[in-house]
Formats: sequence, structure tokens, C-alpha cells
Amino acid sequence: MRERICIAGAVMVFAFLAMATKAAAAEPVRVQPREISDLLANPGMGWQTFMRFADEDRALAGLPSSMAYFRWYWKEVEPRDGEIDWKKFDDLLARARKAGQQVALRIMTAGTGGDYDYSPPWLRAIGLPGSEYQYAGGGPKHWVPDLDDPRVLSRHLRLIEGMGKRYDGHRDLALMDIGSVGLWGEWHMSQTGVNMPSTETRRKIIDAYLAAFRKTPLVMLIGDLEGLKQATSRGAGWRADCLGDMGGFSKNWCHMKNMYPQQIEKAGIADAWKRGPVAFESCWTMEKWAKEGWDVQMIFDWALAQHASYVNNKSSPIPEGTRPQVETLLRLLGYRFVVRSVEHPAEVERGRTFEVRMEWANVGVAPCYADYRLALALVDGNGKRFAVSVSEAKVRDWLPGKFNLVETVTVPPALAPAEYALHLAVVDPATREPVVRLAIAGRRDDGWYPISRARVK
Repeated sequence: MRERICIAGAVMVFAFLAMATKAAAAEPVRVQPREISDLLANPGMGWQTFMRFADEDRALAGLPSSMAYFRWYWKEVEPRDGEIDWKKFDDLLARARKAGQQVALRIMTAGTGGDYDYSPPWLRAIGLPGSEYQYAGGGPKHWVPDLDDPRVLSRHLRLIEGMGKRYDGHRDLALMDIGSVGLWGEWHMSQTGVNMPSTETRRKIIDAYLAAFRKTPLVMLIGDLEGLKQATSRGAGWRADCLGDMGGFSKNWCHMKNMYPQQIEKAGIADAWKRGPVAFESCWTMEKWAKEGWDVQMIFDWALAQHASYVNNKSSPIPEGTRPQVETLLRLLGYRFVVRSVEHPAEVERGRTFEVRMEWANVGVAPCYADYRLALALVDGNGKRFAVSVSEAKVRDWLPGKFNLVETVTVPPALAPAEYALHLAVVDPATREPVVRLAIAGRRDDGWYPISRARVK
């Protein structure tokens, strides 16, 4: 009798242990990655270098930069009628990749300063019309072609179309300005006495950019109201080249109070950032801001309130004492992705799928405008990745704020039973290679983030 009781007790103990083990196995894995405050250089956003690259820009002084901003005049890129200097662009993009950057680009037709013209001299040589001007009533004379003339316009549209055919969607070209018109491509001819091209011509130029660049994001200069409406209504972002002007041109007028807010309201572009990026360039440089006593924090706060993705300071040094404001700006500028929590089964079966539930946050002020995707993978002890799952959801839809994601991972039928690490990354879907740094700890040299572990049975 006593033996029966002992056997029965043992069976109950084993049953209890089995039930406890099964219950423990059924408990999902829950992890909360550690958020970091590091300054991150990510594609399609950030502090831009100006007409130089990060590995040669001393003014960066340790600030990260993933974007090199260049602008060239028409004469520099098409030295002969119909012969575009593709090598200039190819070399630029290759050099940016070597520096760990992408390129933002603008083509211009008019400028000031040097004793020369800014559009191709062959336009005048073959007798095409244009106008001479002196900026602000003094200095050397320059010549700008008449874009309303069909022969001039067709050649300029040819350049835009050719640029799009060759570079639209290029992985190293992150941004294209809708430039081309006015002084420095800013869509005005202020203090020259020269009229702007007709509304019809300006529309044709904008249409040409929109047709040529369907993958690479575009930004329209803020100076032309009708053009701003046209471009942003079709997905382009916008750009302003005088961030910080609090009275440098006049004691009674400045861009920050008397031009930009009004233009944004008139054009109805307060929400354009949801579809296309917002970019700024400092008026003069931040050193001018400091000299005039302008409020750096207020200027940066205004830029962030417009959901800016880019700021450049013309590769000039930041004034003494402003480093904290710049670093705060860079932690908010553009996008910044944080993984708040991850949950999944502790055990998964070969040949079956399992769900990974995640809470994320974009703690920046803008989305990522590239077609990147979230990827998950099981990784063995040797670092070999299995079951790489690339999400169908687009990262460009991750607006600022918190959001939940549920992704499904399929375990290969032949995967050996063992414990595997679960890694995640934001990848380029074409290469499946990580492209975005997350604001969490643990990034490996290959760009993947080990998040948790799961046992394959």
C-alpha cells in the first residue's frame, strides 16, 4: 500500500513538473532594449557638409554627417551643347560613398560674385537670347539665358531629363533640389532688374523635375509661391536658404518673421513634410548669428517645428558655446528610431511561423523618405543568419510618435534544433544590408542588432 502511495506521489510530482515546464516554455520572451543618446549619422537626414565631404571638413569638429551638399552652375555640367559631364557626377557620388555620405544636389543658371557668366557660354555663342545684369547695382556684369525662349528651355529640360534617367533612385543621391531658376537657383532675381521666367515656363521646369525624379526625393525652393504649391502638391518637400535671418538685410524685415511663416501659410505646406523632406541652409553662417546676438535655440526650435530633415551651415565652424544646441538639434532632426519592446515565443518549431510583436518610436521630427524595410533573422552561434524576414511595411510610413509592429518569421524546416539569437535591422530591400543606425544599444559591426533569443525545437 505504501509503495502504491509513493508511486502515485511520484507520478503526481512528475506530472506537476511537466506541466510547470510546459507552462514555462509557453511564457513569451519580453525584452526592452536600452535607448542611447548618441549622435547618429543616418541616410537621408542630418547635418550637411557644404561643397566638401565629411572626411575633409574640419568644421564638423566631430559632428556626424551623412550628407554632402553640392550645387553647380549649368556651365559647369554641360560644357558643350548636348554633352553633359557625367564623369563629374559619377566621381562626386563615388567620393561621397568613400566618405560615408550621400549627396544632395542643385543645378543653377545664375549667380553673383565672379567676373563671368554662370550658364554655358555656348548659349550666347549660337545666338540664343538672354539678359545682362549687375547684382545690387554694382560689380561685374553677368548674363542669364532667357528660359522663356523655346530653344533655351528645351536644352535646359534636356539636362533635367538626362539627370533623372541616369541618377533617379541612385543609392548615393539622397536629395535633388528643384533649382534651375533665378539667382543661385533660389527662384528669384532680386536686385538684378531681370524678370523671372513666365509662370508657364516655371511650371514646365517643375514638371520636368517631377517626371525625371520619381524615386529620389525632391525639394522646391520656398521663394516661388505658385511653384511651391505645384511641387509640394505632388509629393516634393521644400527648402529655404536663409535660416536664422533675424534682420541682416533690414532692421524692419527678416526671413524668419516676415517671409517664411507667411509663405508656408499661403502655400498651405504645413503638412508637406509628411510626403517630402524639409531642408534649411543658414543665412550667412552661425558665426553671423552669434555676432548679431540672434537666439540660436529659437532658430533651431523653429526649424524643428517645420519638421526639418536637413540643416547645413556652409561647412563653417559653429560659434563657441553653441555646441549643446547643435547636438540637441541633431538628436531631433529628421528621424530617430527606438525599439521600446520586443515580445515573441520562447520556443519555435521548425517549418512553422512565429510572431514578433514590437513597440517602436520615432523620436525625431520627420519620417525617413527612403524605401527601407525592417528585417528580422535567427542567428546561430557562428553568426550565420537564417530565416531572414524582410517586412512589407515601409519605413517611410513611420511618422514621429509611437507605433506597434507585428512581424512574422518562418523557421526553415531543416534548421537544427538549438538556441538562436533574434536580430533585427532596418535594411535596403534591394541588398538586404542594414542602412540605418537605431537609437538603441548593442549594434554589431555588421549593422544588425541582437535583441533576444529563441529555442528552435
